Amino acid sequence: MFLLLFLGTTSVFAQLDRTEKKLVKYVDAHNDEGLALLKRIVNMNSGSMNFEGVRAVGDVLMKEFEALGMEVEWIDGKEFNRAGHLVARIEGGKGKKVLMIGHLDTVFEKDSPNQEWRPIDDNIVKGPGIADMKGGDVIILQALKALHDAKLLKDMNITVVMTGDEELSGRPLDKARKALIDAAKWADIALGFENGDGDPTTAIVARRSSSGWTLKVTGNAAHSSQIFKPRVGAGAIYEASRILYQFYDELSKEKYLTFNPGVILGGTTVDYDAGLKQGTAFGKGNVVSKDVTVAGDIRCISPEQLAQAQATMKAIVSRHLPGTDASISFGTGYPPFAPADGNYDLLSQFSQVSQDLGFGEVKPVDPSNAGAADISFTSAYVEMGIDGMGMGGADDHTINETGDLRTFPVQTKRAAVLLYRIMKGIDLGQGK
Repeated sequence: MFLLLFLGTTSVFAQLDRTEKKLVKYVDAHNDEGLALLKRIVNMNSGSMNFEGVRAVGDVLMKEFEALGMEVEWIDGKEFNRAGHLVARIEGGKGKKVLMIGHLDTVFEKDSPNQEWRPIDDNIVKGPGIADMKGGDVIILQALKALHDAKLLKDMNITVVMTGDEELSGRPLDKARKALIDAAKWADIALGFENGDGDPTTAIVARRSSSGWTLKVTGNAAHSSQIFKPRVGAGAIYEASRILYQFYDELSKEKYLTFNPGVILGGTTVDYDAGLKQGTAFGKGNVVSKDVTVAGDIRCISPEQLAQAQATMKAIVSRHLPGTDASISFGTGYPPFAPADGNYDLLSQFSQVSQDLGFGEVKPVDPSNAGAADISFTSAYVEMGIDGMGMGGADDHTINETGDLRTFPVQTKRAAVLLYRIMKGIDLGQGK
């Protein structure tokens, strides 16, 4: 799958300095240790709602960070009904402040059939969260170990945040993401170690937002023979249909904007439980509908696009067919990770590192193919950031999720050398 990428590993690293070559040698010498640790935590169930399992994975990794001389903290998740988050810090005073982002939880709860590390061949392994994103978590750790071995880590400014609820965020969201946002406010640069699109020849410079909206419509209940008359009007279902069609008509062609009505209930009576994402409706064909509830999501590339889309949706809702009323509300969610110039500059630096290592160019992922992730919460605070620096793989969020072990040392070397160059203040976009 990644043949051309891995042909580069046999090249002489002529573009690397002595320290960078030492980092590469460390990664190669300790790759098996890293994979053993990855296997250990993949075999530990840490579904988002398995609080004990998430904490257990956190405990394993916390000891590893402590051994590097980092200050380690577990932030309890009681306030947002999740296990909590791992935070590890070291501040040595040299270079930019870097935030490295991972997550401990997976989508595979205790009742999932996907519970263990299962090799397919010498390179491909199935396992819960192996690519999304325990592989990325261990890549973070292995890169920092290489820097520690080179006696560089003690002089760097690094904060690692590994959330325990990325796959199923706790609520309220402001409390669930406080540790991450606080770290982003401290940082200059954010590096996300999600698996991206699973292809290590790409990285993510932008992610779209993910938040919810709820439309509520009312009409006048009456015998169906009286519909459209002035006293009755059009009914709630016609009004909801108008609104949804005009959403589509006015907004569907805008690049990077999507808005999906995921559930609709309408009739004489409606009962929708937003928490459980389910409800009931009762109505008859000969009764004009009184109520409609529609729930959906909206995804945008920037805060400006989100604000404009919401304004347009509100305007459409306010027009009203005869005898109806409607309102729309927007929930909080993951903000967009906007495609800032700094992100492209950082990608250029990362790509140069990759080329100097002999692994080839790294190109940006199309933002329409990049879902929401924790790095999105850093967008308003950092100078630059990229995501997708984790281990390659496929079929994440399914019982067939795989990780490509060949990408593990590749991504670790890239991360270690990038961090070293950030510390040195090298402008990689302009060459060394």
